Amino acid sequence: MRFMIMVKATALSESGAMPEESLMAAMGAYHEELAKAGVLLDATGLQPSSKGWRIQYSQGQRKVVDGPFAETKELLAGYTLIQVRSREEAMEWARRFPAPFGEHADGEIEVRQLFELEDFEPGPAIDRFRELDATRR
Repeated sequence: MRFMIMVKATALSESGAMPEESLMAAMGAYHEELAKAGVLLDATGLQPSSKGWRIQYSQGQRKVVDGPFAETKELLAGYTLIQVRSREEAMEWARRFPAPFGEHADGEIEVRQLFELEDFEPGPAIDRFRELDATRR
């Protein structure tokens, strides 16, 4: 089971401010624990939305919208992707996640399970994804 731990953005992360050394140390230690346990798949911080863009889809058309984006609470500042045996194990790891902006700053993480190919009905489209998945490994 794969889960994504998403760090919700704040005004501070959207300003482009770099994390303090103590936070980087805490995050490094946490991610080392994940790696030693064999559950870490990927993790990184994201640049502010001012350096990004969105593609909006409407009535068959695509429109590029450059950042920054106003609703900070809807943005992500980073993520950690883990693979574990159960929802409970994912929750245990999430509980240990360091406070994303320091112990005395407000912050929030959200954890969501990823879909696996086995979650979908068999068919040609899913077979194509299985082939793609096999070539990545």
